[in-house]
Amino acid sequence: MTDDAKTTLKRYLQTARESLLWKLDGLGEYDLRRPLTPTGTNLLGLVKHVASTDAGYFGDCFDRPLPDPPAWFPLIETVPNIEMWATPEETTEYITGFYRRVWGHSDAVIDDLDLDATGTVPWWPADRATVTLHQILVHMIAETNRHAGHADIVRETIDGAAGLAAANPNLPGENDIDWPAYRAQIEQAAREAAA
Repeated sequence: MTDDAKTTLKRYLQTARESLLWKLDGLGEYDLRRPLTPTGTNLLGLVKHVASTDAGYFGDCFDRPLPDPPAWFPLIETVPNIEMWATPEETTEYITGFYRRVWGHSDAVIDDLDLDATGTVPWWPADRATVTLHQILVHMIAETNRHAGHADIVRETIDGAAGLAAANPNLPGENDIDWPAYRAQIEQAAREAAA
């Protein structure tokens, strides 16, 4: 693998990170925190989870743990889903600031290591626990995009906002599609198929 490959992988990871944070823009504390699925999925919790995951995979797995980890880190193994929601004391600024701090730490690890550098994922099965930085970059791109997709749907449920980023919504223009009519067309097709 070349430095160009590492640069490309970092760019895709950063795009996903920024997309996830963009989903928080313009919302109040309640909307950022309220559970919108039966399993409690919420926007700020998604950011807290992905920040924790990013720190774990790039820091812990390559023996470069995040300095000054947050209070919930030691509890992740024993308290189910503690990193999936924010307590009232954990401000939005704290969670997003933590995520940005993780980016800096993870990016330093990425910059310092070759793509074929090995690490260990202690929570994976032993036969897959030895990994390369390349594998972890791909894994974290997938992980971050997966949760950014969750955030897309949660945000659209809150106020209809959708898309990849402010500068690149990656959706047809607002004037190109009549979304209520489009949705009604899909609903009609579903009803006809079920009949």
